[in-house]
Amino acid sequence: MKILVISDVFHPRVNGVSTSMETFRRDLCQLGHRVHLVVPEYEIQGDEPSGPDISRIASRPVPRDPEDRLMDWRRLCRQLDALATEPWDVIHVQTPFLAHYAGVRMARRTGVPLVITYHTLFEEYLYHYIPVIPRAAMRLLARRLSSRQCGQADAVVVPSQAMAERLHGYGVTTQATHVLATGLPPACYEQGDGAAFRAAHDIPADRPVALFVGRAAHEKNIGFLLEAMQTVRRRLPEALLLIAGEGPAVEPLRLQAKQLDIGANVRFLGYLKPGSVLAGCYAAADVFAFASCTETQGLVLLEAMAQGLPALALAEMGTHDILDDCPGAVIGRNLPADFGLQLAELLGDPAHRAALAVAARQWAERWKSEEQARRMVDLYWSLSARRIAELNCHRAVTPAG
Repeated sequence: MKILVISDVFHPRVNGVSTSMETFRRDLCQLGHRVHLVVPEYEIQGDEPSGPDISRIASRPVPRDPEDRLMDWRRLCRQLDALATEPWDVIHVQTPFLAHYAGVRMARRTGVPLVITYHTLFEEYLYHYIPVIPRAAMRLLARRLSSRQCGQADAVVVPSQAMAERLHGYGVTTQATHVLATGLPPACYEQGDGAAFRAAHDIPADRPVALFVGRAAHEKNIGFLLEAMQTVRRRLPEALLLIAGEGPAVEPLRLQAKQLDIGANVRFLGYLKPGSVLAGCYAAADVFAFASCTETQGLVLLEAMAQGLPALALAEMGTHDILDDCPGAVIGRNLPADFGLQLAELLGDPAHRAALAVAARQWAERWKSEEQARRMVDLYWSLSARRIAELNCHRAVTPAG
């Protein structure tokens, strides 16, 4: 099978979309399928994948969000026109910006089925970056745009049941929506060296440590965790919250920690490269703390549990699918003081954490990436077969000449 993937974001830009794309790409290729990516070119340097099946499009920074890129529309269209001569089985769009409209254009030109993955809850996201538009108006705009774009696809993939239900509320049909989460690649199950990570960062072996991993962005609700740490510190004065990730909210969060007088209890680690370093960070912590209310999946929860790290998290949106009935996590209460009490109790109870750790590893085993890739292939084949049947039916009813 030949799959053309188009996205406004990819590595070296690190976020959930990039991680999902690379995970599926690697597994689909290992299963014998060809995946060609059309993605932005970045000025930043990193260990981004490269090769003949990755087309990079000249891009410029997005206003107010310079980490992201805006592809050159003309160059994007020229590249897709060149690729249109190949016999693609499916076109898969990962983002709702220029990539979406280029994908719709390509699908209409070639007659190839169009799939989109709805990764991000934009109604709870965009107003942080376009504050001049009222929040209610931005939500309505995001909902209408999402509904229109989903209606242009043959299938819509969402990473959680909660996201599917949200789209149904927008008017997207149930039949077009497919819940298919991003899985964990084998490397996520390789245990990190927590002791070495603590030593490298001068963290005493007996210091209670909570951890957040993710983009340091406003919609991640990290400020909630900082408020919760005020309560934790009163119970455990030596407790430490590690925040691993970069993003536009880092400096406001530093200021908030200072204003809350918890600077000694919070440490910003910046971006940690996936692999042994990030695995060591997970393994070094005692509890994974997560308060985002806008996740369409919450992949970092699974990454943490794969390392045997118990999680304390709010069960909001996509995290429901991971946390419901999960024996390796505790569902947090949605008030900072209450969440802080729960976190302090977990940090102070090694026996409870040990039991949760065993259950967390077992739970994470359910989310291996290869099985998710096989499910994606099944969806692709069903769409391709349906399109062939539609074409045959059209030929049968169209008079000759």
